[in-house]
Amino acid sequence: MRIVNRPGAMQRLAQRWRQERCQIGFVPTMGYLHDGHLSLVRAARRRVGATGRVVLSIYVNPTQFGPNEDLAKYPRDLPRDLKLCRGQGVDAVFLPSDTVMYPGRATGDYSTYVTEESLSLGMESETRPTHFRGVTTIVAKLFNCVLPDCAFFGAKDWQQAAVVRRMTRDLNFPIKIVVVPTRREPDGLAMSSRNKYLGAEERPQATILSEAIWACRRAISRGPVSAQSLEKALARLVRTRPAARLDYVAFFDGDTLKPHARVARGTQMALAVFVGKTRLIDNGRL
Repeated sequence: MRIVNRPGAMQRLAQRWRQERCQIGFVPTMGYLHDGHLSLVRAARRRVGATGRVVLSIYVNPTQFGPNEDLAKYPRDLPRDLKLCRGQGVDAVFLPSDTVMYPGRATGDYSTYVTEESLSLGMESETRPTHFRGVTTIVAKLFNCVLPDCAFFGAKDWQQAAVVRRMTRDLNFPIKIVVVPTRREPDGLAMSSRNKYLGAEERPQATILSEAIWACRRAISRGPVSAQSLEKALARLVRTRPAARLDYVAFFDGDTLKPHARVARGTQMALAVFVGKTRLIDNGRL
C-alpha cells in the first residue's frame, strides 16, 4: 500500500494507473475509520475489480468546520486507520496537509472556493452556513488529485451526497458518484466517527435518531401526514431523552431535495439531534 502526501505525486500515480487502463475508485474520508468507511472501500473494490485501484484519502478539512465546531478535537488515529486500509486491500492512501491543500490560507492568501447554490441550501446549512462550501471545495480538489473514475459516499450524509453529485455534473467531472447504504450499530445508531464523543449515559440515548425515522414510517403507514404535525411529534419524541435536543428535521424529495408539505411513503427524511454536546445526523426513506 502506497502512502502519498503531495497532490503532484498523487496525480502522477493516478495518471500512470490510467495509462495502464486501471479503473480508479476513490473513498474520501476525514479518518478515524469505522465499518461505514470500510463498506465504501469494499464497494469501490467491487466496482473497479481486482485489476483496478482503490484510493482512500484521510484529511480533516478545516474549511467545512464552523468557528464553534469540533475541528481541533475531531478524533484522529492514523496508525489504526492505515492498518485498517491495509487489511481492506487499499492500494494508496492520500494524506495531504493543510499547507498543500490550501496554500497560503494560514496567512490569509487563499481565496478560491467551490460553491453549489441550490441543493446546499437548508437542512445542514441552516446551522452550518459555510459547511458545504468547504465540502465542495475539498472534494473538487481531491478529485483533481486522485483522478478517479468513481467516488464513493455514504448515504448517512444524504444532502452532502446530493450536493457532490450536482457539483460533479455541473463542473463536468468525468466521475461516477456512488452512494452506499448507511452502516448501523446493532441498536440502529448510524456509524459515525463522532459517536466516539458520546458519554456512557449519552450513548443509549443516541438511538433516538433511528427511532424517529421508524416512528415516522409508522405514522404514515395509513396514509399521508402533514410535515408540520410530524415535526411536532418528533420534537416531543426527542424530548423524552434527557440528553437529546432536536436541531432540525426535514421531509423532502430524495433526488431534488425539495421539501414535502405532505409526507407519504417514498418521502426522504433527515434530522440532526444534539446528544449532550455531540451533534449527530441520520436520514431514511419513509
